[in-house]
Amino acid sequence: MRLSSTVFKIAAAAGVAGSLLAAGAAVTAGLRVQDGTTAAASAAAASTPPPGADGIALAGPHAAAVTTPSSPTAWGGPRSGSEPTLSDRVVHYDIDATLDPVKHSVTGREKLTWRNRSAVPVKSVYLHLYMNAFEGSGSTFFTEKRLRESGFRSGVDTKDGEWGHIALRGVSQGDAQVPWTFVQPDGGPASDHTVVRFDLPTAVAPGASTTFDINFHTQLPRVIARTGYFGTFHLVGQWFPKIGVLELPGERGATAPRWNAHEMHLNSEFYADFGSYDVRLTVPKEYTVGATGERVGTPVEKDGMLTQRFVQGDVHDFAWTADRRTAKPMVDTWTGPGSPQVTVTVLYPPEYVASAAPALKAAKDSLTYFSNTLGPYPYKTLTVVIPPYNAEEAGGMEYPTFFTAEGYVNADPDTLSRYALDAVTIHEFGHGYFYGLLASNEFEEPMLDEGLNEYWQLRMLRERGQDIHLATPLSRKLGFGPGFKAFEAERMGTPRNDPADAPGQNAYDRLQGIGPVYSRTAITMRDLEAQIGKEATERAFKEYYRRWKFRHPSVADLRETLAEASGRRAAVEALFAQQIYKSTRVDDRIAAFSSHEEVPLPGTRQAGSAWVEDKQGDIDKRIDSVRADWKKAHPNAREGQGPYPWRTEVLVRRQGAPVPQLLRVKFADGSVETVRWDADEPWRKFSWVKPAKAVSAELDPQRSHFLDVSKLDDSRTIDPDAGAARRWSLDIAAIVQTLLTLIATV
Repeated sequence: MRLSSTVFKIAAAAGVAGSLLAAGAAVTAGLRVQDGTTAAASAAAASTPPPGADGIALAGPHAAAVTTPSSPTAWGGPRSGSEPTLSDRVVHYDIDATLDPVKHSVTGREKLTWRNRSAVPVKSVYLHLYMNAFEGSGSTFFTEKRLRESGFRSGVDTKDGEWGHIALRGVSQGDAQVPWTFVQPDGGPASDHTVVRFDLPTAVAPGASTTFDINFHTQLPRVIARTGYFGTFHLVGQWFPKIGVLELPGERGATAPRWNAHEMHLNSEFYADFGSYDVRLTVPKEYTVGATGERVGTPVEKDGMLTQRFVQGDVHDFAWTADRRTAKPMVDTWTGPGSPQVTVTVLYPPEYVASAAPALKAAKDSLTYFSNTLGPYPYKTLTVVIPPYNAEEAGGMEYPTFFTAEGYVNADPDTLSRYALDAVTIHEFGHGYFYGLLASNEFEEPMLDEGLNEYWQLRMLRERGQDIHLATPLSRKLGFGPGFKAFEAERMGTPRNDPADAPGQNAYDRLQGIGPVYSRTAITMRDLEAQIGKEATERAFKEYYRRWKFRHPSVADLRETLAEASGRRAAVEALFAQQIYKSTRVDDRIAAFSSHEEVPLPGTRQAGSAWVEDKQGDIDKRIDSVRADWKKAHPNAREGQGPYPWRTEVLVRRQGAPVPQLLRVKFADGSVETVRWDADEPWRKFSWVKPAKAVSAELDPQRSHFLDVSKLDDSRTIDPDAGAARRWSLDIAAIVQTLLTLIATV
């Protein structure tokens, strides 16, 4: 998922300008939207519902980053590739669904087959009814939205007649009817109906499977977040009853079987078992349909409606789109080592035809990059959907083999809109790996998806050499176009001076909102890469993909994999302790810098048995004479060199977490002194006596620490240099001017 579309369009300009003007102060509204305290964390009085009749408990309402690595056999152990299916398929969905494009509703029949992986009989199961997040202002989703201190995504409101819901019209297990009860696992309001418990007429024995026949009706909302309709456009996500995850001992920190089924929060997303889907979609024949998986068989037409069948195994969700206005789809293929041939389809509205080809290229480039740096893409299809004008809140959303991007009337190279289009396309494709293939728990550990995906997206943009360009048509004619590299812009949008939430915190108990999950995780991983090296980083992440694909890793599993595969355990564990499980301020700086010539000084000295006084006047004459003789002997010497040595001192201060630092001092004779400062101490003074004056001192010359509060205090020169100030002033003026132009056109 990406955050607000409008915010993203002006993110670079707003975030960068704000950061420059604040001179490194923490930015709380820029590249990422920030928000206030969530309802679940601060207002909920209810406790977690009691266990069902079988005694199996629910995951805690405030569960977050796991610290204990999962068992090696968790989720059946690593997939070797020799198994009959890519994943251990726990669930199968067989669904018939019919779209009413006038009422914007879906009528469905679902046959859900679920296997009990545990060693105990299961008498109750929990399902998600995500669409009930949109049924009214009393849901957990809207309760948290009301309590926010800032807008959500683009700020689209739900008006009368635009609500959505999902209604169960009948549930049976075999011949027996199944009673159900709405529960609030996170202590949300009783009016939240996003989680339901089925109390089973027949318990599911260990290792056995059971099937539920479910009739349901889904009313789509006007799209405000992730799913819904606008005009004839329909993005149908979170639309069917979906079973929760029964975690076993040794999986994501569980010590006994437990259900993981959280309410639909404002900023949370999803978590589900792998399985297979066989879905038949019936829509008016003039509508274009795109969906998760492969279209199989021949469509069947009846009474002006067309039924199409989509099948996909080894995924954990299913979404689809239908629109009467879709232009002729753009279709291409991609091949890569270890992957099947992939059919790539871009669905787009006529007004955004300029975005179709760039989106296709970005998707194919992403297939290549992610396959090469993580592992092969295992599916045969990839569908990219560009929502129409006024449906932008359907953009930037991910599902297996299927995602939505963004549309622009102008997507010319080197424009901000092209950067946004490419960045969102790459980001949403990347979810196919971190959300899809690695299938982490987005409720409890969103950094494993949004954070790591943001990092890998920025790495791809970096490898492409694709920067954020803030030029206007006029500035281009003048040959002036301010721009920023992707990681630098991301750094400006993350809270650094006063970070409130650890990246490993869950998605909904966050003082500063979901934004830092993206930005601070990305910068933290970038800093780790700067410490251990690009090669070690990619080796470790490839192992993470190999070891945990088609399973459900935790933060602890990521930590252990990176530590083992990189060979840099100490660095990895230190970073996770400081910046993943906690969010610690990093603030190292050069506090003082001096370089003084050590010349003879007035006073008395012993000469044999007598004491001789060196008077200042005599010393000055002697110094002048020595200097003159030295200059004659060294006519090409640089300024700052002479017959007398220079004492250089650099005072460094540490007002945050200890990080491995490098201090580099340059001298007038061209020599360089480099020292490491890795100690956990508030300050250190380094000094040298050399035959040349110091010119400059720089802490972190390789820019390894983007989490540092400010990079402006990392360097000093002995002689004042106004060049940087002049450049910053000109850049700020240009950026503010560009920002005002963008705002005027949004």
